[in-house]
Formats: sequence, C-alpha cells, structure tokens
Amino acid sequence: MFSITLEDVASILHDYDIGVGISSISELQRYHYERNDPKSKEVRLIVKVDLVDASSLVIRFKNEEDVTLELIESQSQFAAVLKKNNIITPTQYQANGKYAKWYSIGDYDVIVTLEEFVENEIKVVDEAIAKKTGELLAKTHTIAEQYNLHVENDVLFNPFAHNDLFDFDAFMSLASTLEGDDKVLFDKIVDIYNSYMEVLVPLKNRPRYAVQGDISDCNLYLTKWGEVGIFDFNRSGDNILFCDAVMQAIFEARLMDYPENKQDDFETKILESFWKGYCSVRSFTAEEQELYPYLCAIIDAFWSSYIRWNEDSLMNAQKAGDVESVRRWLSTIYERLVLPN
Repeated sequence: MFSITLEDVASILHDYDIGVGISSISELQRYHYERNDPKSKEVRLIVKVDLVDASSLVIRFKNEEDVTLELIESQSQFAAVLKKNNIITPTQYQANGKYAKWYSIGDYDVIVTLEEFVENEIKVVDEAIAKKTGELLAKTHTIAEQYNLHVENDVLFNPFAHNDLFDFDAFMSLASTLEGDDKVLFDKIVDIYNSYMEVLVPLKNRPRYAVQGDISDCNLYLTKWGEVGIFDFNRSGDNILFCDAVMQAIFEARLMDYPENKQDDFETKILESFWKGYCSVRSFTAEEQELYPYLCAIIDAFWSSYIRWNEDSLMNAQKAGDVESVRRWLSTIYERLVLPN
C-alpha cells in the first residue's frame, strides 16, 4: 500500500517553496486499489498537512489509468484561471512554474499537486445554497467561454455518452428478455427516446468548453463571508455548457443531502433555486428553453438509480425474474418519458 513519510512531505513542500515546519499529517481520502489487486500501483491519496504558524495545505497523490501529468496540469491551469477571474477556489502552488510534478515515493510513481486547505465543506443543500451554486456554475461557464478554456478529458455528465445520471444502455439490455405487451411497451419507449435524441442533435454540434464537472457532490465550501467556493477539479473536462448546467442542476436537486425538516416538494424548490441563480448570470437561449424538457425527460425516465442501482431497480427485478415489477417499471418509465401536450 502506498504510504508517505514526514520526510517525503517535507521534500515536496521544499520543491513548492513552502519553507515552514510540519506539525501533523492526516489522510482526507484514500482509494484502496490494492483490495482488488494486491500488486496494483494505482494511487489516489489526499492528505492534509498542518504547518507550524501557517495555514494548512492539501497534497494530492495520484497514479490512475488514463490520468496523465498533462491532464492534471491542464485541470490545475483551468482552476487557476477561474480563481484569477474571481471564482472562489483554493490557492494552488507551483514547483518550477508547474502545478503538477512526478515523484517516486517508495516503489510508487505518483503525480503530486499542492493547494490551500479550505474548511466548511458543504454537505447539506438548502434553497439559498442551491441559488449560490447556480450562480457559481454560470460564472465558471461564462469564464470558460470567454477565455476559450479547454481540458481534454471525459466528463461525468455528457448526455451523448456514458454518464453518471441516466443509463439507457442498461435499459436496452432488457430487449431480448421481454415478450408480448411488455416488448411492445419497451419498443415504444425506445422509439420515444430515439425521437428525443434526434430533437437534441443540435446540441451535439455546439462547441465544448472546460467545466469543473462535479460541482455539487461535496466539492463546495462556504467562506466565512457566506460565499460559495469550489474545489477538486479531478473531473474537469470539456462539455457542452448547457448540458453541464442541466445535469449539474438535477444532480444537486436529487443527490445532495437536504435538511432534516425538508418539505415534500424540496427537490423542486432546490431545482428552481439553482436555476434562479444560474439564469441571473447566464440566460437560456430560446433553443435551450425548447430543448430543456426533452433532456430532463430522458434523465428522469432512465435515472441510473431506478434502472440499476437501487435495491428495487429495474435491473434487479429482471435478474430476480420478477415479471410484475419489470412491467411496473416499464409503465413508470413510459409515463416519465412522455411529455405533456
């Protein structure tokens, strides 16, 4: 297992021109790749370094498939441009003019970055936070477009590729298992999906710009002045800005934690607050307003948790041979997909 010593950290701090003493080191996050493969040399480790008479720092160690020094440097440069344009994000440090640097530690090779440690991570979303998050996302989109910023990397929320919100491919895997009325309804759903994707085709031809890519899932923090900041550009890549906005908004409305005393329509209120913030900075075009319901219907109908991940999901029902549950799911998906006249 990858491990670091006080001497390793001291050497890194020296390279990044941090000339103060270390009081303690603590792990913030570790991916245990060795559990699946004891010989794995993949690493994702984030540590907090507390300094003597100075602000704490975060060091990120990474060696993962498809992650290159150039990619991490590009993601860091994107974050730096956002910061220069008044987006609240942790200060990053450079070693010889670069944010990312290879190190050999033990028998592991890892890419290292160093940044300011920030507190008050946002884990519970209310309407005020949702509105500020929408404003923040819109500002990052405007900056990315204005400065023509790019990060060559796949993103989590691309509706025209595999993504973390909806799973049409899993749904399609049911085709050979259905017959009779179930297969008829399945085919209707597929036809509607395909027609919606045809409506959305103009989006595919839009330019893509750099996005943070994972703005809601515990990558936000609150400053002592009540402003929302953003950190962790690990999922940054190029995306269609409208698609990123829609999918990030739905992600926040559905998957963040809410206050315990939330109301029944809280998801709707979070989404409305997010859009109020976003559109106060960056308005939808007429075309985007027209396309919005189609994209939302696809996400809602094929929501990954319903299709695959929940205990009572469609795929689990199919694996269990629960014909009635599969039938109910097909009806529910159809109802969610069909737009009102």
